[in-house]
Amino acid sequence: MTAEKNMLKQAYNNFAEQRERTELEPWKREERESFLNRVKSERRESLLEIGAGTGRDSLYFSRQGLDVTAVDLSEEMVRLCTEKGLRARLMDFSELDFPEGTFDTVYALNCLLHVPKAKLDGVLQEIKRVLKPGGLFFCGLYGGEDSEGIWDKDAYEPKRFFAMYEDDRVVAAYTRQFELLDFHTVDMGQGRPHFQSLLLRK
Repeated sequence: MTAEKNMLKQAYNNFAEQRERTELEPWKREERESFLNRVKSERRESLLEIGAGTGRDSLYFSRQGLDVTAVDLSEEMVRLCTEKGLRARLMDFSELDFPEGTFDTVYALNCLLHVPKAKLDGVLQEIKRVLKPGGLFFCGLYGGEDSEGIWDKDAYEPKRFFAMYEDDRVVAAYTRQFELLDFHTVDMGQGRPHFQSLLLRK
């Protein structure tokens, strides 16, 4: 494991319990529900959540009748997922340990922003590989301006690495591997990066 990934894992291990206690913002509920409606309208059944964190979204999808698998790089996050009764595995999303075409859908909320830009294509190819033909992929990120590196103002220790994109660049990066079904942004307020929502198809 690279030093960067090791620091990221440690940061999320250290803050797992704090994240467990954090309330879910209304706009995140809307994004999640909108994706679920699309998944159900297409009669999709299996979902892989990468960077699943505490398992809050995986639990929501599971309770809505989907066959959910949650993976995360952090041992503490996987523990919290497992305690919720989820099928959870410790895994790096750049090396997904699943056969080709395993899942109908992949859900990635605010995790792929930790991928260095030079390595994004490889990660997206892995996601594409484990998706069934025509499968759906939801990706949520923070961005709106171009940057890459350790975030000096990060409250987490060790401080985390973030890669952010301008809107047109993030669309260009993801449509190298997937078909774009929807792209929109959510304003986070003055001086903050906005949220970028991508709905994609293999």
